[in-house]
Amino acid sequence: MKKLLATLLALSMVVALSACNGTSNPPASPSSSTPNSTSPEPSTPDTSTPSTSDVAGKTVAFIPKLTGNAFFEVANTGAQEYAKDWGITVDYIGSPNATAADQVSVINDAVAKGVDAICISTVDAAGVADALKAAQDAGIVVCTWDSDAAVTDRALMVSQGTPEVLGQMLVDLAVAGLKDRGVDPEKDAVKYAWHYSQATVTDQNSWQVEGEKIIKSKYPNWTNVQPDNYYSEQDAEKSITVGEAVLDANPDIDLIICNDSTALPGQLQAAENKGLDKSKVTITGFATPNAIKAYCTNGTLYNWGLWDCKIQGAMGCYVAAYLAAGNTVKVGDTIDIPGIGACEVMANNCLNPDDATADSNNGVVLLPERAVFTAENMNNYDF
Repeated sequence: MKKLLATLLALSMVVALSACNGTSNPPASPSSSTPNSTSPEPSTPDTSTPSTSDVAGKTVAFIPKLTGNAFFEVANTGAQEYAKDWGITVDYIGSPNATAADQVSVINDAVAKGVDAICISTVDAAGVADALKAAQDAGIVVCTWDSDAAVTDRALMVSQGTPEVLGQMLVDLAVAGLKDRGVDPEKDAVKYAWHYSQATVTDQNSWQVEGEKIIKSKYPNWTNVQPDNYYSEQDAEKSITVGEAVLDANPDIDLIICNDSTALPGQLQAAENKGLDKSKVTITGFATPNAIKAYCTNGTLYNWGLWDCKIQGAMGCYVAAYLAAGNTVKVGDTIDIPGIGACEVMANNCLNPDDATADSNNGVVLLPERAVFTAENMNNYDF
């Protein structure tokens, strides 16, 4: 893990957020392509680390959107690795189906087991709201990671970045891919579409919304051929079927943005099934490097991106255990996460301008960095 972080920091394509400064692994210099100027600064920051109670002995139910997906399995690997050092138990429980009903059953099972905390990536924030509230009423700390719940239904959220940062990153990936095959993004007409899981998934939907704002502002010559978007519900087989439908319905499409770790490999497989490569259509988005390397080697795509989901999963479990141990934090405080670094608690409105933040034990912790993968650097990553 330390080698992986060191490699990430050395790459010029890695971007950093100043809100989370690792004590043992300082983040890379900010990139102009992923600004953090939208992140609000607390009016009276208190960057002191409060006295803490030990997290050892706490049990965290770590709930993914679905099991069997490379992104979530890798996140669990990271959580388990760090949990050994921290002395906590991470109980990875989930369903192979990405549905709110299945997540509610998993949450209820965790409550019945008497865990100390829950750390969940929600499929549908509204769909799991009652179950999360019931968990809180039972005295269980609820935190989120990857995809958020309503801010009143959880304490802390460990986010991969603000919607503005990640929306910009997706557009930057698309622009670079178009340029690689000789398309001028600023002058040429570009037909594009979004393909991801579903509109109820908080994180992916927010990135798409921000990406659309950027496209409309900077690239008015681009046309979205499916304004309602294409959805494959994080189903591996359906992502291929939907991917083929995108290509069949739009034989002259220039760009497909897949801001979902199931949709991206599915869309790439669909392109290969149709005999298409990166010289014919630009496909990009977010997924683990190992899930996409073969497609890159085949010449099906130019680039894609992500963040270290091992670190994100571990951070989510730690902050949940931290609060379950009786620690209290407020906006401006830092949480010193052993082996990762001292991370600042930010206000909820860094993710959604309309979200208020409670006086204590409520807010957002941001990951320090993201990375862009290409044929030149992808083999430096193994997750």
